[in-house]
Parts: sequence; C-alpha cells; structure tokens
Amino acid sequence: MNEFAGLLSGSLVSAETADELAREFEARLADSSTLAFRVAYSVLRHRQDAEDVAQEAFVRAHREFHQLRDRDRFRGWLARMTWRMALDHRRGQKRREAREDRAAVPDVAASHEQTVLATERSRRLWEAIDALPERLRLVVVLASIEEHSIRDVAAMVDAPEGTVKSRLFEARQKLQELLR
Repeated sequence: MNEFAGLLSGSLVSAETADELAREFEARLADSSTLAFRVAYSVLRHRQDAEDVAQEAFVRAHREFHQLRDRDRFRGWLARMTWRMALDHRRGQKRREAREDRAAVPDVAASHEQTVLATERSRRLWEAIDALPERLRLVVVLASIEEHSIRDVAAMVDAPEGTVKSRLFEARQKLQELLR
C-alpha cells in the first residue's frame, strides 16, 4: 500500500511540476512574444516566412524548455534558436529555387518617389547586412535594428559585453564601407 501511495504522490508531484513549467514557459513567451518574429524577419525579410519560422521556434522552445538550465537566459536562447532556424529556412529556400530554376519575380514599381527611394535604401542596407559575417550580422540586428541594450545582446549571444561592443563597432565600419 505504501508503495502505491509513493507512486501516486510521485505522479502528482511531476504533474504539479509540469504545470509550473508550463506556466513559467507561458510567462517567458509572453515577455518575448515579438522577439522570434523580429529575429526571423531580420534574416528572411518576408513576413509570412518569418511568421512560419517564429511559430516553429515557439513550438521547439516549448518542446525543449524543460532542458533549459538557466531560464533567465530564455530570450537569448530563443533568439539564437530562431536565428539558426531562419538561416536553415533561407538555405532550404535557395536550394528549392535553384532546383526549380525559376527566375526572380521583379518587384512592382511603386508610384510614389519617396517610397521607391526608401525601398531602395532598405534593400541596399539589407544587402550590406547580408554581406556581413554571421557573428557581426547577429549583433548588428539585435543591437541596432531590434534596439536591445549591449547587456541584453551579450546575454543573447552568450558573449562578454566588450566583445559585443567590438563586434558592433566592426559591423558598423563594414556597413559604412559597403554602403559607400
């Protein structure tokens, strides 16, 4: 009888722990709700693909949340996971396009001159960002585009603040060279 009570109480404890884990995941996800989309969009620059990758990242994060040792680093963990998933998605998309051998569809010209100029400027900027090495690209996207603090970026990429600052400086210099 005592063995049965021990088994029953053990299953109640694990069920209670699972509920606590689910509540903690939901709270952390609510705090980071737009992070995954923004990181995915910074890589893919296509809203629907970014939404798909972000959704996949949320599912994977939910599935693997119990394995995360330091839950205070959830945002960094989610950002890195999303970044890798977006890169994988982009690589797969390039392979599909090459396999199907289809030509790129040109964008429809905008009627308003300012819109055209802004679009061209944005395209040039993203091309320059894409030309950066991955370690610099991640830092510039998180710090300059997402507007995270140096401390937050350091936690997200698991690097010292000084390293993040030097990478950000180097990325800005290279962007400046590329955009001349």
